[in-house]
Amino acid sequence: MDNNKNYITPEGLTKLKDEYHQLMHVERPKVVEVVAWAASNGDRSENADYQYGKRRLREIDRRVHFLTKRIEDAEVVDPKLMKGGTVLFSATVTVSDEDGEEQVYQIVGEDELDPKRGKISWKSPVAKALLGKKVGEEVRIVKPAGEEFVTIENIEYK
Repeated sequence: MDNNKNYITPEGLTKLKDEYHQLMHVERPKVVEVVAWAASNGDRSENADYQYGKRRLREIDRRVHFLTKRIEDAEVVDPKLMKGGTVLFSATVTVSDEDGEEQVYQIVGEDELDPKRGKISWKSPVAKALLGKKVGEEVRIVKPAGEEFVTIENIEYK
């Protein structure tokens, strides 16, 4: 996989586009309106509404610029179109540790990771260890807390 590409699932791309739309078409117009109103009140140096509004506009513009770049660079990988017994981007992988405890991970893009839901970035140490492996293989995962050995129990693309 190319480290310079922004691999993302269709679900992740939709979330980025939704956030972009929310910022550009809902939040930003409201803030512009407040800033215009505050500017019409005169002395801007002591006007908290104006100061806060300008700061918020800079934050929104910075985030919109970031989202625009991420959306433009997106390389969409649909897990529903993937097949095979090898762990690739977008795979949902079930692993078991030495104690037999199972953990389920979905390998996703950097913009959609959610560790609480088992969604891990394809650039994470866990994902890097799993990529390219097959069901039944033992995988060594190096984590900050030490290394762990897991066995791949199942690979799904859903």
